[in-house]
Amino acid sequence: MQHSLHTFLLLAFLLLFAARVIGQAIQRWIPQSFLPPFESFQGSNFPYEFLLLIQIFILFIMFRVTWQVGWGQFVRRKRSARIFAWVGGIYLIGSIARILIGAMLPTAHAWFKAGIPAFFHLVLAGFIIVLAICHSKMPNFETKKI
Repeated sequence: MQHSLHTFLLLAFLLLFAARVIGQAIQRWIPQSFLPPFESFQGSNFPYEFLLLIQIFILFIMFRVTWQVGWGQFVRRKRSARIFAWVGGIYLIGSIARILIGAMLPTAHAWFKAGIPAFFHLVLAGFIIVLAICHSKMPNFETKKI
């Protein structure tokens, strides 16, 4: 494995998000008392089956990227670094704002107060930011001009 810090961070974000997806699935089909209720995992009005498909797709992408970084198959692109840095930064700021609004305004909409989904948006933003760093700073990778 190469670039162990980047790989470790990507893998940590991947495993955290996978735990969320698995935890919600368990609470949907075989509820456990040691986990938060199913509704605590739900931060939107999307039907759960649709949300689950999106989450599985996200996990697939996260796994693929983590694998590529870890096994030296990642192709660095400078333009992608800028795009992912901007997207990750905006996503992170929006996620923090969501949490702050939910914490500071007692009358805020329930979406702002959905703690588990809000936390995992921070996880996804973190993954995107590490991906931006991988595109911009990882040595010994082929750089493709776009």
